[in-house]
Amino acid sequence: MAPDPRLICPAGALLDGGDGVRFGVPGPEGEQAAFVVRYQGRVHAYLNRCAHRPVELDWLPGQFFDADQRYLICATHGALFEPADGYCVAGPCHGGGLVPLTVFEQDGQVFWQPA
Repeated sequence: MAPDPRLICPAGALLDGGDGVRFGVPGPEGEQAAFVVRYQGRVHAYLNRCAHRPVELDWLPGQFFDADQRYLICATHGALFEPADGYCVAGPCHGGGLVPLTVFEQDGQVFWQPA
């Protein structure tokens, strides 16, 4: 039986291509940073860790998109990631990807579903 989903934020807190919401998930060495964004009307979540080196992506807390609001960008390395699947399209981790997390919307809220 899967663990119960955990509330992240109200769905209205995520605007398409806008700021994301940071949250934490349990990991093997304690809580890990994660984030959720809205892109093309859908919510997508990932561990907040670049595929190149273990640094967080956001420029400032919650700012994950590039200036064109097309890609997620690593503030440290400039790597660009597809928001819909986390695939690295440019930068030092080209061909790598972000670690996806399962999220969904229900009743005006965004939830993380632990595995």
